[in-house]
Amino acid sequence: MNDTVRNLWPELEWIEDPDLREKTAKVWEYALSQSVLTAEDLLHIPFTLLARKPVSFMAHKRSVVHVCRESARIMREFYGDALPIRLDILIAGAILIDVGKLLEYEMVDGKVVQSKQGELVRHPFSGLALAHRFDLPAEVLHMIAVHSKEGDHGMRTTEGWIVTMPTS
Repeated sequence: MNDTVRNLWPELEWIEDPDLREKTAKVWEYALSQSVLTAEDLLHIPFTLLARKPVSFMAHKRSVVHVCRESARIMREFYGDALPIRLDILIAGAILIDVGKLLEYEMVDGKVVQSKQGELVRHPFSGLALAHRFDLPAEVLHMIAVHSKEGDHGMRTTEGWIVTMPTS
């Protein structure tokens, strides 16, 4: 894992499975290498182009991961074994759900705007393609695919529902 991704994502250390942690980091490394955006840009650009009072991309992304982890903790407290939650899958998926946005945006006159690719291929699809390239488990691919409106009419795993809550 390179230092850029490690600095963006200290939450990667929450993933106990070293193989899953490394694959998750590799997706981010590759996405950054293919994007016009830099790691520094992600600290300042809005997480969505629709926000009136923008929150930075990374503030939103990291808060989603924290909310997911805390939600899982509370759900485990109340539901116990009746609702199994795979924490490593949940954290990896939460870290990756918006990685496709790195391919969805471009910079024009110092402002982030949606690219032509972003108009035609939304981030759940491009993020899924990025993660598939690095052989992420199907459960993580599922979370990327269903976290947004594209997943509204399909089945979601428990982890898929959890990650959808703070992103809606």
